[in-house]
Amino acid sequence: MKQFASLICLLVFFSCEKPNPNYQKDAAQTEIIHRTVKQLSDIIVHDIFSPPVASRVYAYPIIAAYEVMAHSENKATSLEGQLKGLSAIPRPAEDEEVCYPLASMIAYIKVGKALIFSEEKMTTFEEEILKEFEAVNMPSDVYKRSTDYGNKVADHILDWADKDNYKETRTYPKFSIIEDEIYRWKPTPPAYMTGIEPHWKEIRPFVIKSADQFVPPPPTEFNLKENSLFYKELMEVYHALEADNKEERVEIASFWDCNPYVMNQTGHVMFATKKITPGGHWQGITAIASKKANDDFLGTLKAYCMVSIALADAFISCWDEKYRSNLIRPETVINEHIDENWKPALQTPPFPEYTSGHSVISTAAALVLTHLYGDSFSFDDDVEVEYGLPVRSFDSFVEASQEAAISRLYGGIHYRPAIDNGVQQGEKVGQYIIKNLKL
Repeated sequence: MKQFASLICLLVFFSCEKPNPNYQKDAAQTEIIHRTVKQLSDIIVHDIFSPPVASRVYAYPIIAAYEVMAHSENKATSLEGQLKGLSAIPRPAEDEEVCYPLASMIAYIKVGKALIFSEEKMTTFEEEILKEFEAVNMPSDVYKRSTDYGNKVADHILDWADKDNYKETRTYPKFSIIEDEIYRWKPTPPAYMTGIEPHWKEIRPFVIKSADQFVPPPPTEFNLKENSLFYKELMEVYHALEADNKEERVEIASFWDCNPYVMNQTGHVMFATKKITPGGHWQGITAIASKKANDDFLGTLKAYCMVSIALADAFISCWDEKYRSNLIRPETVINEHIDENWKPALQTPPFPEYTSGHSVISTAAALVLTHLYGDSFSFDDDVEVEYGLPVRSFDSFVEASQEAAISRLYGGIHYRPAIDNGVQQGEKVGQYIIKNLKL
């Protein structure tokens, strides 16, 4: 019996120590990518990054991960030379074997960790992921070489990211209010926060030529006369929830709220509720689509990469217009001139009204996803379930983006031109990404 037990121990020992001949394939489990992106999303929510900043946090890690894999297969095209300022990515020696999925996740995590505040949350997650890679029993030299290569690519991407003008904009002046121009944006209740990221147009784009490449038509001229076009647009917002389908409109508005920092007020007490950003919602939709399409490891990275880049450039384009037109929000106009007790269904976010960020970024993301998965890709969107909202189903990505856009009217935070022209702006960004970004 003792001899038999010893034999079993030896078999277990050697089965654990002997390298697995299929370790490359076993390491390339796409679920690891989805979990890693979701971990970053959760940290973005925890750290309360604004929507435009969150888009930057999403973009660089997935580019690093994709670039690692792009050098492992001929069917992938590197982004070097395609993204502004991105030089040649380091390559491993041709005679040295690398586990690219492991290196890819190492690169993603290292870059992501450098862009967030709660580094310990990503470190803990990294330890869990590394244990899973260790479990596939790859040779120790391949494991070390892979982690070293992932770190090398991450350092290259971080050096590139460091030159996008983000750090410089942290020191730029805060947004200043022009009190004597009544059509200009001003802070809204309940927190009356100052305008966020007024210098986001200064951030280096990824693919589009410049922040002002796709400038939309100007917003409707501010005019409170009852027969003016602006007044009619204002009244449409004011009466948006008086329709017969009020409950559905409220549900749609709530589903696409995606406000990362909602202030709640009870008497004299104020507390914040954290939620996913608009870009985070589309990251979730990308996960849903990739899983349904049964993407492989490289295909999954490709989807996240294209969507993330489209979102980032869409935010740059949108924010350029927001602080150019600097238009006042419906809540302010209605409270000051129509009904002092009126409140929108959603909390008005702290930046100018035109164009609608949801309209621009959702349209750009939807076009990229349509390019990847087709124009009749139906899906159940359960991204907001963890925030207490029900699943909504869509027959296409564009249908989802259209609902995201109109939700801002139902929520009482945008006039219709910001939505319609925002959709057109997002279409131009998305089409440009599709035409000029080759993966």
